[in-house]
Amino acid sequence: TISCAAMLADWTQQEVLTGTTIMAVEYNGGVVIGADSRTSSGTYVTNRTQDKLTPLTEYIYCCRSGSAADTQAIADHVRYYLDFSRISQGREPTVRYAAHVMQSILYNNRDNLSAAVIVAGWDEVNGGQVYCIPLGGLLVRQPMAAGGSGSTYIWGHLDAQFKPGMTDTECQEFVAKSVSLAIKRDGSSGGVCRLAVINRGGVQRRIIMHEDLPKSYDG
Repeated sequence: TISCAAMLADWTQQEVLTGTTIMAVEYNGGVVIGADSRTSSGTYVTNRTQDKLTPLTEYIYCCRSGSAADTQAIADHVRYYLDFSRISQGREPTVRYAAHVMQSILYNNRDNLSAAVIVAGWDEVNGGQVYCIPLGGLLVRQPMAAGGSGSTYIWGHLDAQFKPGMTDTECQEFVAKSVSLAIKRDGSSGGVCRLAVINRGGVQRRIIMHEDLPKSYDG
């Protein structure tokens, strides 16, 4: 048998992780990003309302998965670089530039950091864009990207249901349904579903409470 003291020591010594579901999808006019809200330490849920959609600029966000401390620190560094870029160049940085700044930090520290992120947003040059940066620091632009432990449960759904040129509303429904399915099947994903729509008009955020998430087969 395992004593209560041993169980307590186990999770207190575990790294705090956003074992998670994150995703982002390009649509005609911008991007929609989404994530669950559970943060865990081993098998212990340390936070049920974590916000994993982190602003880098007014029009660019990153979706964080991996070590909570690592991803928060990296986002702060990238935000500083992008603020400096905007001031020095007198214009908003592009999503591509933000993704390359993020990728440079992750790649150069790939042996010391546990972080996989999605950088998504809108700019005047290329409109809505999604860039995936998995563990190791690879950088790939994709019309749809998903990450975190929950993504492994829903790739079949994503492949079957994704279609290019979706509207704003269709894209939000697709992201909400996908995150809901991952929450249902993945023990490290849970809580609410946070969504953000990023386009020329800025960012519109919404929260879908657990009881309001799209329903699916409960087998």
